Amino acid sequence: MSLRTLVLLCLASVLVACSSEPPKSAQPQVLTQPKTDAPADLGPLPAYQRELSGVLTGAPAGAEVELAMLIVDERGRPQGLMASSKIVGNNQPLPFKLRFNPQAFPAGARVELRGRASQSGQLILHLPSRIIQQPTTQALGTLAFVKAP
Repeated sequence: MSLRTLVLLCLASVLVACSSEPPKSAQPQVLTQPKTDAPADLGPLPAYQRELSGVLTGAPAGAEVELAMLIVDERGRPQGLMASSKIVGNNQPLPFKLRFNPQAFPAGARVELRGRASQSGQLILHLPSRIIQQPTTQALGTLAFVKAP
């Protein structure tokens, strides 16, 4: 095969690769919550979803607050994400709503609600883990951040 034929084949291969659709991601499917600053933006709760709601206290103004509903193993290590949300702290109690698919709730596994607050990229507060035992809509009440170790 001549060099010219080889170059033409390579060029044709590149053109074919660029014109096709990108390959589908091989990453596991993760159920995530849209990132919102106000829980009221979510609208009414669809029939196929459930919701954890409550109020977070102790987050200073400008802190980035992250909440996550995680599937954890027996050693407390995260194994999967069911839902997450980000809120910006304002020195006021922060209402939150975290929606999830109850069909994704694993039977026999432990699910926890975890939270953290960071400021300027540094962890300043964390929310003590709270076990979620049932895939139902729940009002968790007031949850308080504690100083990060």
